[in-house]
Amino acid sequence: MLAPRQPEPSHRPLIAVAAATVATATGLGWLLQRAWNPKGDVNHRAAQALGAGAAILCISVALDSAIEHYRGQFKDRAMFVGPTMALLGLGAATYIAFRPEHANDRLPKIALFTVGATGLIGLAFHSYNILKRPGELSALNLFYGAPAGAPAALTLAGLYGVIAGEMLSGRDNVSTRLPKHTAALIAFSLMGTVAEAGFLHFRGAFQDPAMYAPVTIPPLAALSIGAAALTPRAAAFAEPLLKATAVLGIAGPIFHAYGIHRNMGGWHNWTQMILQGPPLPAPPAFLGIAAAGLGILPALQEAGE
Repeated sequence: MLAPRQPEPSHRPLIAVAAATVATATGLGWLLQRAWNPKGDVNHRAAQALGAGAAILCISVALDSAIEHYRGQFKDRAMFVGPTMALLGLGAATYIAFRPEHANDRLPKIALFTVGATGLIGLAFHSYNILKRPGELSALNLFYGAPAGAPAALTLAGLYGVIAGEMLSGRDNVSTRLPKHTAALIAFSLMGTVAEAGFLHFRGAFQDPAMYAPVTIPPLAALSIGAAALTPRAAAFAEPLLKATAVLGIAGPIFHAYGIHRNMGGWHNWTQMILQGPPLPAPPAFLGIAAAGLGILPALQEAGE
């Protein structure tokens, strides 16, 4: 006797997640609007954008590390540190994004410096986790071991916040070298995020053509903002590429939500698929880095004049 045909999975959970993602993107867009069009000079604009970028990175890390460490059942108490410090960084960076004139205050700088240092320690722990596995530095361990991206992003968030304070410190290098060094850091940040996205999409066999977007557009944005650090004329190419990278950071969670929908059980089995499917909180890292890059471009152009 033939088994009864199983009903097609409902699209309602996917629609709900897409609606929630759009609502979150709208809120982030408002934050980015504050970052890209603030009042004040280019240094205030850069400080505000760096704060917004750091806040978005902290949101991504808080959610991503909470999900990943929950999957690991929080076997080690140190696994609570990552999400907790990401929330601390979120508070401090959001304060800078909306109150850039206080970016050089002692309390937010100490908080973000601590967050950045915690990210470095987390990166060391994750590296140790990979190397202690059988096979040590093998492709299998890199695929399924502790990811390096989350603690690295936490370090970047801390750096962006500290640099935001330096932009308003009044030091001589603010108008000359600091914007160029920050542009180089943003280029490095993009390439690191591209490496992680490419690695994970390779694990997924690039089964969807959209999976090539994070390994094509952001590298071009990284090259363009790196070039803008050497010659301000390249900023004209960097701006549209950074905006395209920001769009990837918003569209990514929607694509990942659809990827979860395609897995066995889809959103009906969301408690497992959130853990096993494409990571929803990862793509906004591109948005955070792009926001910081767009904010530093005016200061970079002024430094080159």
